[in-house]
Amino acid sequence: MYPEAICELDHTNAFELLAATILSAQTTDARVNIVTPGLFARFPTPAALAIAEPAVIEDLIRSTGFYQNKTKSLIGMAVALVERFEGEVPTSLDDLVTLPGVGRKTANVVRSVVFALPGLAVDTHVGRLSRKLALTVQEDPVKVELELNAYLPPAEWGPFSLRLILHGRRVCFAKKPQCEACLLEDICPASLLPHGRR
Repeated sequence: MYPEAICELDHTNAFELLAATILSAQTTDARVNIVTPGLFARFPTPAALAIAEPAVIEDLIRSTGFYQNKTKSLIGMAVALVERFEGEVPTSLDDLVTLPGVGRKTANVVRSVVFALPGLAVDTHVGRLSRKLALTVQEDPVKVELELNAYLPPAEWGPFSLRLILHGRRVCFAKKPQCEACLLEDICPASLLPHGRR
């Protein structure tokens, strides 16, 4: 269904994807993609973002919601990149999760999308669809990630996650899944239930 496993956050480098993924919390990728061109035009590097006035960033990202916390995370992330990683986004999961505003999901997105390293990001779509497809019963994102990792070769972790996200956005909606349009209907246990719900 999704021959190309694509990340829908617009970016041209690891720093931009890292910032965009921080901004994507509790909002849509489409909304983030509206905001990031202005943000990256003003602050194209970690060094520039690290010394930014919080009020300026808040104005630029306000429409993504939680803009004060996201501003703190963005500036903190940029400062950490400059002070600890010579202004470069690290590739190690252990290093990435030490950055402000960066958890395993964000770290795995950056690792898999930009660096082509193993990383299975578990967002709400990945968790929800994994349970619908009976790939896991876990609710905790880290437990879901580790269970799914065991089913796939590491090179497929990132693409699998991206495909589940696309499927959750385009077919298997949380409120009204389109089971009749789904190529997985025959093998999906949830499709046997009323409205494809568990």
